[in-house]
Amino acid sequence: MIRTATLEDLGSLAMIFEKYRAFYQKPASLEASTLFLKNRIERHESVIYLALKNNKIIGFTQLYPLFSSTRLKRLWLLNDLYVEENYRGKGVATALINKAKQLCLETDACQLSLETSKTNKEGNIVYPKNGFVLDTTENYYFWIPEGE
Repeated sequence: MIRTATLEDLGSLAMIFEKYRAFYQKPASLEASTLFLKNRIERHESVIYLALKNNKIIGFTQLYPLFSSTRLKRLWLLNDLYVEENYRGKGVATALINKAKQLCLETDACQLSLETSKTNKEGNIVYPKNGFVLDTTENYYFWIPEGE
């Protein structure tokens, strides 16, 4: 079952969010993760979908709204996607991605974008299988403030 996260999910969501952050080798901070997710939900700054089995969160995805000036439309950034290890390869990631695609259609968005590390073996298999195309023509730049 896939549904939208609410503040009532915050405790369980923060715990799986910490596993996601650990996958990307970020230092653990359950308190900071809880506050971060609480702010996103309360401020309506992201859409978080939960994959549930027996009322337990087994995966999630978090999407952020962006806008395309050239296309004059909204687009969505699929920023986070995580599935518990025991449930990988069972269609959970695809179900979450399909829910994200549905959000794009419902909001008349022009695109669903994501990035993942080159070392994310699972992600680099599942995304193309779900219709995502690797951009090999555009340059991707970023700037990081000192200390980040």
